[in-house]
Amino acid sequence: MREIGIPHPRLPLPAVGYEDDMAEFLVWLGDAIPMVAALGIREMRRDGDALEWQLALEPSLNDKGTGFGGALTAQTTLLGWCWTTLWLRRHGLSRDVVVAEASQRFLAPVTGDYRLTCEPEAGDAPSALAERLEQRGKGRIALVQRLWCGDTLCLEACGDYAVLPAG
Repeated sequence: MREIGIPHPRLPLPAVGYEDDMAEFLVWLGDAIPMVAALGIREMRRDGDALEWQLALEPSLNDKGTGFGGALTAQTTLLGWCWTTLWLRRHGLSRDVVVAEASQRFLAPVTGDYRLTCEPEAGDAPSALAERLEQRGKGRIALVQRLWCGDTLCLEACGDYAVLPAG
């Protein structure tokens, strides 16, 4: 059981040359952030520079029978945090990540199960982050999250994620 003010133990970094097991990461994430259990995440996978979740709508229903904006916003923010954390882990770094700024545009109601994608806003953003981490020990990356219900883009979010200095 989590306690207020007590950090959750970090997941050990994967062995050199190996990537995170997404199922194992999701289990750890659910232990570290209790609300994850209520988000309806069915699957998490990586595709190149994109991270994707498949989600059930039912846990995030609002009074109108569609997706609740607050839940969807929390999911986009957390997916960006996961993208950044997993990117760091692939580079052998165990660092704290925080969301520095986030915004979202709701484009259409979410009326069924959906998928969320997250990728860098600019193609060179990961290399720029690596360079800043090397030079200054900290950095930021801008990510874009998109929520798709079938072929319909329902939500687009943007977030800046800060990687804090080690120690």
